[in-house]
Amino acid sequence: MRSAERCDLPALIRRHVDLGVTTRVNPAGKAMTPVAGMCVGADGIQDVDVLRTGATHRLFGGIYAPCTLGSFLRSLTHGHVRQLQAASRRFTANLIPHVGLIPLGEPIVYLDVDSKVKQVHGPAKQGASFGYTKVRGPRFQIVTASTASSRPVVIATRLRKGSAGSGKGAHSPVAEAIRALREAGAGATVLVRADSAFFCAKPVTAIRAARACYPITVADTKTIRAAIATIPETAWTPIKYRNAVRDADEGRQISEAEIAEIPYTAFTSNKAEPRTRARLIVRRVRRPNPATVPDGQDEPFAAHRHHASHTTNPPVIDQTQPMHRQRAAIEQVFSDLEDGPLAHPPPGKFHANPARLAPAALAYNLTRAAGTPASRFHAKATGATIRRTLVDIPARIASPARRIRPHPPEHRPREGPLTTLWTRTGHRPARR
Repeated sequence: MRSAERCDLPALIRRHVDLGVTTRVNPAGKAMTPVAGMCVGADGIQDVDVLRTGATHRLFGGIYAPCTLGSFLRSLTHGHVRQLQAASRRFTANLIPHVGLIPLGEPIVYLDVDSKVKQVHGPAKQGASFGYTKVRGPRFQIVTASTASSRPVVIATRLRKGSAGSGKGAHSPVAEAIRALREAGAGATVLVRADSAFFCAKPVTAIRAARACYPITVADTKTIRAAIATIPETAWTPIKYRNAVRDADEGRQISEAEIAEIPYTAFTSNKAEPRTRARLIVRRVRRPNPATVPDGQDEPFAAHRHHASHTTNPPVIDQTQPMHRQRAAIEQVFSDLEDGPLAHPPPGKFHANPARLAPAALAYNLTRAAGTPASRFHAKATGATIRRTLVDIPARIASPARRIRPHPPEHRPREGPLTTLWTRTGHRPARR
């Protein structure tokens, strides 16, 4: 929370969140309270009351009750939520260089975008509906940023109803995430990675307008199959995976494949959006299992399964494929959020969900900001590990010379990372 104050999170919330001149509320305090509670391990608004247990209240000022926070979140409108998201985006742009969450000196910064349905069971939940996943609930969209040597950081968040497509409205958070990286000082190549649900004209146009690159998986449509059929056999290059990949369709481990590329113009049928000409990179895997081979394609006519992606990524084809497959790291972020701030089902009010999602993303980033300066192990640890080893530490609180000092139990494990974190955040180490 000291890192949050140094990166102007309270000031940004007060500046951007306008609740009216006649409303006497404290948006900064009511937004910072759930962030602090989620950093401790609260998975819902009711669990934020953990900040008032023991001597924890001595570390914070202006802690609000859960009932007050619930009323505050349910009173927010769509405009207030967008203001809170704007403050979160600017704060993340300040936090990244302040703590070093992302090494901005690396040549490529990856932006991964994906969505997930949070399952609910109450019939009165607004926005909860069934989509293609056959799961009832609202749909969360997140955009994460990472590099080859750092874990992902949540840059932008959105909420859609459950029946909405995964890529609906994705151009807005993607454009904001690229803008946040530029504000943080990322002058390198920004590479946006996504699956086939986000291969739409609007997200691609927003990426190109922001002068970023992308590899996006394309669906197996009739047009794509016709384009793949034009690839000559001499153009296929064999590749070998460093580690075998489990193929659910084939029920076996795959360690070899073939790749090829051709120029391809996308969105030719959409007259409202500009056409996009780029590289279509195709990976094919041989299907030796007769049960999965279509009729009429037995040997000697070998059958293949094709996986295509549309990309403006400049590296050669051998480097583009591994980069695109690493986008699965965003699933770890979903798992981390559901293991912490988003473990509890969302509220019934629709606009209270994105208002709760923004503090959850801030708590995730601040937890990562606590682990980065502590040690090399905590820099890549999960949020649950950081909370268990650095945050949820029993201690006796002392205030000599009006400076808060914790006195943890002696001979505790992992004493070094906690002392390093306490010192690097501007405190003096506790005396024995």
